[in-house]
Amino acid sequence: MNPSALLIAGPTASGKSALAISLARTLGGVVINADSMQVYRDLYVLSARPTPEEQAGIPHLLFGHVDGAINYSVGKFLIDAAAALQEARAAGKVSIFCGGTGMYFKALTQGLSDIPPVPEAVRASVRAEAEGLPPESLYQRLKAHDALSAARLNPTDPQRILRALEVFAATGKSLTSFQNARQAPLLRPGTWRGLFLAPDRAALYDRIDHRFTGMVQSGALDETEALKHRNLDPALPVMRAHGVPGLIDYLNGAATLEDAIARGQADTRHYAKRQFTFARHQLPEFEWASLEEAEAVLLPD
Repeated sequence: MNPSALLIAGPTASGKSALAISLARTLGGVVINADSMQVYRDLYVLSARPTPEEQAGIPHLLFGHVDGAINYSVGKFLIDAAAALQEARAAGKVSIFCGGTGMYFKALTQGLSDIPPVPEAVRASVRAEAEGLPPESLYQRLKAHDALSAARLNPTDPQRILRALEVFAATGKSLTSFQNARQAPLLRPGTWRGLFLAPDRAALYDRIDHRFTGMVQSGALDETEALKHRNLDPALPVMRAHGVPGLIDYLNGAATLEDAIARGQADTRHYAKRQFTFARHQLPEFEWASLEEAEAVLLPD
C-alpha cells in the first residue's frame, strides 16, 4: 500500500504535530489541519497551534483560517479539506492530516451524514430563540421535539443541541433519521493510512497539566482577553475552547487564576479521555501506536 494521505490522530498533547512535521520533512509532505480549534485565528496559544519556527520549510494548510465569529462545521471542513488535498496533489506532495477532532477523520474516511441543508433564516430563528438560554433548557426543548436525538447527545453540549433543533425546525424530522445515509468519503479506501497516537494515560495527563500552565504563561490570558472584548455568542465553538470559559471568569473577577487553570486542565484531561473513546469505537481502521513507535509503523523498512 502506497497511500497518498497519512492521517495522524490522537488525544491532545500526544505529540501529533511534531510527528506530522517530522513525516512531512521525510516524505516531502504538506501538513493539513484536522483540529476543530486550530482552524480559528483567534486561538493560537490555547489551541497549541504549531509555531512559525516549527512550521518552517513545511507547508501548513487550514491553520488559523477561520474567524472566531463563524460556527465552523464538519461540512465546512470537508470543503476546505478537498481544496487542500487538491493543492497538495498539484504540488506532488503527500497530504498529512493531523489533529485531534475525531469527527473530522470519520468524515474524511467514512463520509458525512447526508443531512439536508438548513436555510439561513431557520438557523437564525432557532438561535435567536435560544439566545441566553442555558444548555439544560435547550436540551429539554430538543427532548420535547426530538427525543431520539436528545438521547444521543450530551445535555451540556449546546452546539450539537442547536444543530439538532435546527434540523428539526427545517425538516420536521429527527436529526438521527438522516445520519444513517452517508455521502461518499473524500478519502477512498486504499488511498490513506491512519494512525492514532496512544500514549500512557498518566504521562499524558501530566503533560496536559504542565502544557496548560505553560500556555497561561505564554499569552493565553491576552488571547482570552481579546476574545472577551469581541462579545461573541458564548455558544460558539471558539468561546467553549478548553481554557477559555475559566480564564474569562478569572478576567471578570469571578474566579481565581488558580481555579481557572485547574478548570482548564481538568476540561482538557476529560477531552483526552473522550478522544480515546471516540477513536476506539468510531475509527476502526486506524492503527494505534505510541509516539516512539509511530514512524516505524508508518514508514516500515
